[in-house]
Amino acid sequence: MEEKKEDKEPKKRVNMREQEPLVRARNFMEVPYGYNPEEAVAEASRCLSCLNPICRKGCPVAIDIPSFVKLIKEGRFIEAAWKIKEDNALPAVCGRVCPQEIQCESMCILGKKGEPVAIGNLERFVADYEREKGEVQIPGRPKLSGRKIAIIGSGPAGLSCAADLIKSGHQVTLFEALHKPGGVLIYGIPEFRLPKAIVEKEVDYISKLGVKVVLNAVIGKLFTIDELFSEQGYDACFIATGAGLPMFLGIPGENLNGIYSANEFLTRANLMKAYLFPEYDTPIKKGRNVAVFGGGNVAMDSARVALRLGAEKVHLIYRRSEAEMPARKAETHHAREEGVEFLMLTNPVRFIDDGKGNVCAVECQKMELGEPDTSGRRKPVPVKGSEFQIEIDVAIPAIGTRSNPLLTKTIPDLSLNKRGYIIADEETGMTSKKGVFAGGDIITGSATVILAMGAGRKAAKAINEYLKWKYWDTSRFVGQ
Repeated sequence: MEEKKEDKEPKKRVNMREQEPLVRARNFMEVPYGYNPEEAVAEASRCLSCLNPICRKGCPVAIDIPSFVKLIKEGRFIEAAWKIKEDNALPAVCGRVCPQEIQCESMCILGKKGEPVAIGNLERFVADYEREKGEVQIPGRPKLSGRKIAIIGSGPAGLSCAADLIKSGHQVTLFEALHKPGGVLIYGIPEFRLPKAIVEKEVDYISKLGVKVVLNAVIGKLFTIDELFSEQGYDACFIATGAGLPMFLGIPGENLNGIYSANEFLTRANLMKAYLFPEYDTPIKKGRNVAVFGGGNVAMDSARVALRLGAEKVHLIYRRSEAEMPARKAETHHAREEGVEFLMLTNPVRFIDDGKGNVCAVECQKMELGEPDTSGRRKPVPVKGSEFQIEIDVAIPAIGTRSNPLLTKTIPDLSLNKRGYIIADEETGMTSKKGVFAGGDIITGSATVILAMGAGRKAAKAINEYLKWKYWDTSRFVGQ
């Protein structure tokens, strides 16, 4: 009887092996090592093969999770990778940075009694396995439709949309403003979470599908949207430029030297490889005492990059409690393990000048939680007389981003909301301007990679429908 009881106990989740915290805190190499084949099979074998699997409902791009997990169980790793790529062109990216714990894994039946199947870890494993074995399969091109689609922005929404549209036979061009494709995947997420080589391989796969990638192309300057239609011959356009304009704290002293927006700080470190200066010629100030302000994934990334640049002390300052932090639990856990010091219920009120135009300290005020605000989280309220100062030489506000108007101000007939984001239909991405679709952070504000990819896929489907009725020959129905 005792043996039967043990058989019914769910098997323990196979966790990925990782670099030791104090070792990884001083290098930019990836933190988890990933599964080996034996570990992947063991983890996949935990799947109950439910008759009514609901895990797939939690995936914004609708990956056939049960099928790819079953293929891993059977040791058919390459086929598992190909199965995922039917719905997701960026599996190695999603396996690393998607918040599976609140999406597919949150719906796994095993999670009701223990830990859910590690769907994200398994996705990462098969994507890496396929790439390392050199067995990346490029599907054949369908019959060409003769239609041209312009996609503005090569981040997750743009890449996902491009992959689906090229499979529909259209001619697809991705316009990227920077000198490398990938958008936030390449400039916003640190090397130790998402290696640049992985992003480059994923983009290379999409290029091999037939998508043309044009770099250093700032749409709104190089061409307007109207010029893409009238002069360049495009039939539809998908705007996926993200929300790349940084927000600041709006407190005294914020213009002092040594204060970076998280966007600039991470772009210098990620895309420009400033951490390898002078081998790469983009410098970055390597502070001894660093303060990062915010509680999201970008704040965690900034704090962990600062450590790797050699900071002796990194404070993560957040005005609410840890329970309200929007960052992934894994990122919070890793940051704390590596030595980031968390100051909760604390809000900056001013930066202090060293007399030479450099920041030398930040004055903060303690907070307490009041009633919930519009976000549903309890609003932080200042505690009178609780001000104190922290010595710092670098400060990094990581409190969110907003829409960059560089493109949208050149499209007067495109409807925007009061925050400058494009107004688009949630299911189709269709905007107020004929032939123009939009998706990802440019309509939602800062969100996750996988939600942006989901928006890209929805837009691709809608663009296919739009092209049908735009060019439909109605004369064939005359007299019927």
